[in-house]
Parts: sequence; C-alpha cells; structure tokens
Amino acid sequence: MQSLRGKPRGMLSHLLLLLTSPSSPIILTTSTSRPNPQNPTLLLRSSSPLSPPPASPLPLPRASLLGAPPHLRSRRSFSSAAAMADEPVSYISQKDAAEIDEALMGPLGFSVDQLMELAGLSVAAAIAEVYKLSEYSRVLAICGPGNNGGDGLVAARHLYHFGYKPFISYPKRTSKPLYSGLVTQLESLSIPFLSVEDLPQNLSDDFDIIVDAMFGFSFHGTPRPPFDDLIQRLVALKAFDNAPKKSPPIVSVDIPSGWHVEEGDINGEGIKPEMLVSLTAPKLCAKKFAGPHHFLGGRFVPPAIIDKYGLRLPPYPGTSMCVRIGKPPSVDIASLRENYTSPELLEDQVMADPVDQFQIWFDEAVSTGLREPNAMALSTSGKDGKPSSRMVLLKGVDKQGFIWYTNYESRKARELSENPHASLLFYWNHLNRQVRIEGSVEKVSDEESERYFHSRPRGSQLGAAVSKQSAVLAGRHAIHQAYKELEERYSDGKVIPKPDYWGGYRLTPRCFEFWQGQPSRLHDRLQYVLREVNGSQVWQIERKEQLQLQTIYFSSL
Repeated sequence: MQSLRGKPRGMLSHLLLLLTSPSSPIILTTSTSRPNPQNPTLLLRSSSPLSPPPASPLPLPRASLLGAPPHLRSRRSFSSAAAMADEPVSYISQKDAAEIDEALMGPLGFSVDQLMELAGLSVAAAIAEVYKLSEYSRVLAICGPGNNGGDGLVAARHLYHFGYKPFISYPKRTSKPLYSGLVTQLESLSIPFLSVEDLPQNLSDDFDIIVDAMFGFSFHGTPRPPFDDLIQRLVALKAFDNAPKKSPPIVSVDIPSGWHVEEGDINGEGIKPEMLVSLTAPKLCAKKFAGPHHFLGGRFVPPAIIDKYGLRLPPYPGTSMCVRIGKPPSVDIASLRENYTSPELLEDQVMADPVDQFQIWFDEAVSTGLREPNAMALSTSGKDGKPSSRMVLLKGVDKQGFIWYTNYESRKARELSENPHASLLFYWNHLNRQVRIEGSVEKVSDEESERYFHSRPRGSQLGAAVSKQSAVLAGRHAIHQAYKELEERYSDGKVIPKPDYWGGYRLTPRCFEFWQGQPSRLHDRLQYVLREVNGSQVWQIERKEQLQLQTIYFSSL
C-alpha cells in the first residue's frame, strides 16, 4: 500500500468493506493518498481499527513562548532543547507512513488541505527557529508536483509573513484547485515564481536558504526532468563550500529528494541537507541524516495513531509546531554573534527627560508582546564592594523613580542597607534595546507597600508571607508545607496581613543609558546624566562612541 504524498494525486484505489448488518455498517476506506478534493472519497468511521486508547502515552508539553511570532522570540528558543535527546524516537517504514496518512484522512477526519497547512507551518517554524532573519532572508522553495510540493508552497507563504523573502520554483504545476489556490495566495503576496531557466547555475548567488520540497516518502524510481537536474544542483552546492561565501543551507521536507525512504542516500551522492523536517514521524531514512538540525513537525498525530503503531515521539513544547530531535549541535561560543538592524537613535528624536524616553520605549516593548517587559536586572553591592545581580520586576515608574518589591531580609536588602546605590538593566532582546539606570535607593512608605501587597493575587500574598528569602531551607518540601499551613489558616477569606519584612524600594535615577543595537557593532548609546549647571540640575545627553563625545544640555523639570 503506497501513499501519493510527494507525487501528484489522482490514482485512487479504495477498498470498501460494506455492511456487516444494516444497523451497524462498517465502512473502512484505504487510500493510496490524501483524498482528492475533486474526487471526494466516502469516509465513515470504523468501529474497530483505530479506537483511541484511554490516554496518550506522551508527556504533557511544557510552557514556552513558541506561539509568538518568530520576530518576538529568540531563534535559540525552547524547542531547540531537544525534549527527548537521550530517549529513543520512533522511525517508521514507508508502509506505516502510508497507512498513517490513510487513517488520518479516513476515520480520523482530516482533509488533505488541513494536513498540508499544518505541515507547511511546521517547516516554516523550524526554519525560523534556526536561521535568523537578519542573516538568511532570501529563501528559494523548490516544489514538486505532489503533496510534498504543496507543503513547500504553504511553508513559503508562512515564511513571507514571518518576514523572509521567499521565491518559488514550481516547474510541474497541477491544475487541481488545492494547488492552484496556493499559487494564487502566493501571487497575491507578490512572491516571485522562477522558472528553472531563470535560476542561477550557482544557487548561492541569489539565495540564503534552499527548501527542498520536491518528493515525499512515497516517491521511488529515478527523478525525471527537470527535477533530476535540480537535485544535482543542490548536490553541487557543497562544491562551493570552499568559496569565500558559504553555500546556502538546504532544508529538506520530510525526505531529502532522491533518497530512498527507508535506506536513505544509498550511493552517497545525494542531497546533503543541513536541516531535515520530518512530518508526522521520522521515516527510516532519517536515521542516515547527518546534518545538525533534525526537527519533527506536524503537530496533529492523535493518541489512536500513537497507540496503534507504538510511536514514541518527543513532546512539542508549549504552542510550538516543531520540536528538535536529538541534541542540538555543539556551538562555538566565540562565534555566536548578532548583526543588529535597528532604526537610528538620534539626539533630536529623544525626549529631554529620560523618564519620558523610558516610558516610550517601555510602551513599545509592551505593545510588541514581549514576555515580562518589566523584568530588570538589579545590581547591588554591600560594604565589601562585592556585586550581586538578580532579576526583579518593575512595579511602578514616575518622575520620582523606579519601584520594585521584595523581602527586606534578603541579600539585596542587606546590601542596600550598607550601600544605598544600585543599577537597573532592562534588556528587550527582540527590539535590540537595553536601558541602564543608576541611582540611589530608599524604601517606599509602609502605606505604599501595604496597598501594593493587597493588590497582589492571594497566592502571591501567601508566598511572600512564608518566604524567608535567601535563608537556607531544609528542602523544597519545607516551604510548601509552610505555604499549605498558612493557606489553611486564611481559608475563610480573611485579609492576609503584610509581613513587616516585606515591602518596596524606589531607585531615584542619576544616570540613564539608552542603547540601540546597530550593524557592525556601531551601536547607538545615548547617556543622560543629571548634573548641576549654573546652579540648576539639568539632564545632560551624551552620545557614547569610541571616537567622539557629543553633548547636549536640557534643563530638568
């Protein structure tokens, strides 16, 4: 039994097992491909072959930020953690892959366009995980005539919306409505379609990533023109690796085109992709994949399939559509770098008062959907001069200063009592921005601390009351037991009193630095320093650069 995933659909053979009785018919459809939307197949539920198990054997996914758009999260995000790096993963045969496709599109009710959409989104998400938009913007998707090619078309559309610049080579178009609709969607976005003749002989000249979406797991035999030539051009990319410009990485969708679905690159002369995005479950040939980035995509496998085929698949973290298989490649820390691209930060564009400028940047960080944009690194030191830092949350800001709340018996509190000066650092990675603030620190009033304490969720109030911050614990159980006892004490809804050892601090700023990342490390750094000039306190703005210092004066309010 074969699936037509990866080649044109149109040959459908169906086995109908009909009527065990008029009152309880069983209709089981087996198909060699995803159903053709132009030739719908009769698909009714079977009573036995795929009864779902009581519960999924997969662990629950962990929370993460991966549902956010790629430009709002780190490229080295949580799915790269390889959730099951040291555990076995199932690799399936061509026969099992075809049967799973049939089951998904038969008794389990999926349609071909649903699966194609999920597969293409998974591919785009995996690419965005690894290949930073600032370095890999131009993507060529080479699409075959079947479902694998459709996955590539969908991936290109999502990459466009992620900010990449996709190009399509689709030499063997089909007139089926599903595919022509995908083409129309891409054309409406003004995504260029390139003929094989229009492609440069050396694909490294014009593209940063090549998506190989020519053939899927059902393909067998020898590729015919023009795909034989296109595959050889992808193979030839490695010949250019010694050139000053590295050849673009190849991302193969489910199966590297031209590979045997179970035996892999038999003669060793096939495509050598840098990334493989397996769909549904890795095929047997993926065991021969030697590239650094193997992802699983297509977050749609129901428990019934997992149970029937005994699949062991890594859990998808959070809301991610892809998950890394195996350990991520080792990284040379010294080679990690980002070439920032940001708007200029100019003196005539910033506010005269740094608190006003901070508020503008903070509001922009909030509006872009960053997680906890109020997180800040608080650095303190005691009388011994030894610094310490930790992350805390900003809970208020005005012209008087920046406020946070904590335990007055913690290390930071002890250090602030010895040396009432501190530094705050906000880092908004996805905006290429940071703000550093220095100043003197004092406690806020008891009334202010009281008001904020009772505005917190009840669980946070209980946590503050039981926590002896920075104290040594006998074990994790100790604080949980104390929390449970306090929770029971106030289970009647009585007001939880604010502990005397808990309250707020306010940093009164004397210095700000606004940092905006720029290409080639020529970052913008504008520093505001409060100084006395002609008997008045003024904010002085200085541009901090290696070769010059530019100064502007503004009277403080």
